Amino acid sequence: MSKLHLVGIGPGSRENLTFKARKTAETSDIIIGSRRALELFSDVEAEKLELGVSNMDEMLKVAVSKACEGKSVALLSTGDPGFSGLLKPILKLAGELDLEVVPGVSSVQFCAAKLNISWDEANIITMHGKGISKEILKMLANGKPTIILPNKTIEEIIRFLIENGVDTERKVAVCEKMSYPDERIKKTILKKLLNEKFGYMCVLVIY
Repeated sequence: MSKLHLVGIGPGSRENLTFKARKTAETSDIIIGSRRALELFSDVEAEKLELGVSNMDEMLKVAVSKACEGKSVALLSTGDPGFSGLLKPILKLAGELDLEVVPGVSSVQFCAAKLNISWDEANIITMHGKGISKEILKMLANGKPTIILPNKTIEEIIRFLIENGVDTERKVAVCEKMSYPDERIKKTILKKLLNEKFGYMCVLVIY
């Protein structure tokens, strides 16, 4: 039966896939996702198409067209599709197509769990596809932890905060490569992050 399944794959490790995500991929004709995402389903016998930054728009259109042709398609979205995932762009393309969203564990949710943060009481900001706004400064003043999903790396955020007068002694944490064997959690103060290097797979928390 033709259907487009938008599947949240969690923070990245196989053990954090939901049972529903696994079963959806196993019963799909085509699986589309990043190389890292496809590796989670290396044992699944389905046609696999790699999605990357350079061909994102093209592959989203392929996902929709293949489903329209009668195929069952699993489109893999890191974390949860509805939070800085693929739901927003796919809704613009799907039209009347039968679309099922399979939720996953977001990196923000995973980070909050690692740091024992009750995240319903936190400020949550995603910078994916956005610039840094001064709205973040207002949030930092309300006394709640602020969880930030950076666009690429956290260096530009740190410099922006310091340049705009945020206390350099403010407590912070960075959760990097969550759920992977080389996962790292760094707890320190804001100014010390200037001397640290982190990749793009991280979440920044400011207390």
